[in-house]
Amino acid sequence: MANNSFLRRRGFFKRLARTLFKIIFYGFLFSLFYILLCKWINPPITITQIGSLLSGNGLKRDYIKYDEMGINIKLAVMSGEDQLFPDHNGFDFKSIQKAMKHNQKSKSLRGASTISQQVAKNVFLWQHGGFFRKGLEVYFTFMIEKIWSKKRILEMYLNVAEMGKGIFGTESAAEHYFKKPSKKLSRTEAAMIASCLPNPVLFTIQPMSLRVAKRYPWIM
Repeated sequence: MANNSFLRRRGFFKRLARTLFKIIFYGFLFSLFYILLCKWINPPITITQIGSLLSGNGLKRDYIKYDEMGINIKLAVMSGEDQLFPDHNGFDFKSIQKAMKHNQKSKSLRGASTISQQVAKNVFLWQHGGFFRKGLEVYFTFMIEKIWSKKRILEMYLNVAEMGKGIFGTESAAEHYFKKPSKKLSRTEAAMIASCLPNPVLFTIQPMSLRVAKRYPWIM
């Protein structure tokens, strides 16, 4: 009897291990296929965009090519979000260490996500979440840094980042706030848009929140 019970448990764990292996293996293959696809094709929709629709904020989005974005908004988001973007491999370890020390001492939390990490989260994952999502974020960040170019990562970021309630991408933000294409944004306008990141729902451009008012001159 005891031997039969042991064999049943052993068989159960073997089946469980095989099932988990298949899930991980096929999940990896699917993720690799989708990462390769997004190297050339913009995502049809993201989990964050679905969440915006379900919450009633709508979805304003207009994907454009890298050369149509204009230099001011590219420099503004790098200045505000990730000044080492051209040089790092997806992670800014010094900023991560500083953020950890700050968060241990202060009630206000400081993030250290690079543009690459934000693209991984915005395109393939979801907002918030704990260690499991962070682990997936590390994986997708590593993969896009290896498979995509820096130019493509920045292009994707400027197309999918939320820049207001239901407003995704620099083109939609430029049209919504300033009634012009993003290529024609002035330095001041681009800095205002960049200053609402990474929390555009809380840090609003219109009406201008205190955080945006203080931050955009620094970005300029």
